[in-house]
Amino acid sequence: MATYTYQALNASGKTQKGTVEASSSEEAIQRIKSQGYYPTSVQAQKDKKGAKEKGAKGETETKKKKKKGGGIAIGRVKPKHLTLFTRQLSTLQDAGLPLLRSLQILESQQKPGLMKNVLLGVCEEVEGGSSLSEAMGKFPKAFNHLYVKMVNAGEIGGVLDVILQRLSEFMEKSEKLKAKIKGAMVYPIVVVVVAIAILTGIMLLIIPKFEEIFTDFEIELPGLTQGLITTSRWVAGSNPGQEIPGWAFLVFGLPVLIISFKVLRRTPPGKAVLDYLVLLTPVVGKLVRKTIIARFTRTMGTLISAGVPILEAVTITSQTSGNYVFEKALMNVHDSIREGESFAVPLRESKTCDPIVVNMIDVGEETGEMDSMLLKIADNYDEEVDVAVAALVSLLEPIMVVVLGVMVGTIVVAMFLPMIKMLESLSG
Repeated sequence: MATYTYQALNASGKTQKGTVEASSSEEAIQRIKSQGYYPTSVQAQKDKKGAKEKGAKGETETKKKKKKGGGIAIGRVKPKHLTLFTRQLSTLQDAGLPLLRSLQILESQQKPGLMKNVLLGVCEEVEGGSSLSEAMGKFPKAFNHLYVKMVNAGEIGGVLDVILQRLSEFMEKSEKLKAKIKGAMVYPIVVVVVAIAILTGIMLLIIPKFEEIFTDFEIELPGLTQGLITTSRWVAGSNPGQEIPGWAFLVFGLPVLIISFKVLRRTPPGKAVLDYLVLLTPVVGKLVRKTIIARFTRTMGTLISAGVPILEAVTITSQTSGNYVFEKALMNVHDSIREGESFAVPLRESKTCDPIVVNMIDVGEETGEMDSMLLKIADNYDEEVDVAVAALVSLLEPIMVVVLGVMVGTIVVAMFLPMIKMLESLSG
């Protein structure tokens, strides 16, 4: 009988190494499986020379594989790529493939870049004996705290395929919600940018021509016309003592404002103030509130259904809520649960959620169906967000038409008032 060395995965996904005696490789595989392992590599032992050659070959192949990852790895892994990877890994695990083999298959399908490099690293960590959650935890650019905790819960419960499926569904719904909101904002943003460009062109090219005509005729200009000409001079930078033209503020002001907003949000006081103001903004604040409720209820419901302890689930949810007001409210809930009190009471006192949300959570606590109740709330609020986005878009269109009409009408009236005086003077 020959001696075979093997590498295999146990039920929790950890790598096991050892030797087994068998008359053939098929028999060796069956003996390994009878021990409850999933073999990933089974090879007959050779002499030392052969082993050295094999080791050198394996090292060369490993180096080639590392080089193969290649690509420029900047920033974070795109949510779209991570969602697709999670769905594919869930399918492979459900089909019964060993974890390491599944990761290697998915890594080989990736194009050179950050995701491929991350999966190469995860494969190496798993092959070295780490669990999948431990391996993923070393790559925060791809797998956030929520992702790692859910995978860890799946490993502990032995239901990794189910957890990955739930996680992929969660990510797909989150991305779908983001895409709807971004898509709804494209139209008004494009209209505003085009309107600003047209008005700037009028101020720079058209108004100065009219100003020359009015100056030649020495007409006393109405206040509206004088104000428009002053604005045109400011845009062109021709006002006395003006150093920076106004068009520079229009061109560079928005990027500077966006960058300042992002920098301010990175500071705790700035984030707190901005998050409060966003929730108080008319129309938009209501939409943001519904979006955050849908996100945090789906996150918590998914974590609890995955078997994550309630206190840890609340902590993770607060960290991923994306809003300081809700983060503070959820941490109060965490403290309340830790002291043996209910979930619903501190949430009701925070007044961050609608009464119906608090009541449904209260019912979920009493019936022991907290996870399913939270997911139902998330589904309902996803639908409400869709309706709110559609209503916002339908409201923005007439508002923009009216605003643009008023601006263009003001320019036309301001230019025609002096012309009427000119005609009156000529007729006289």
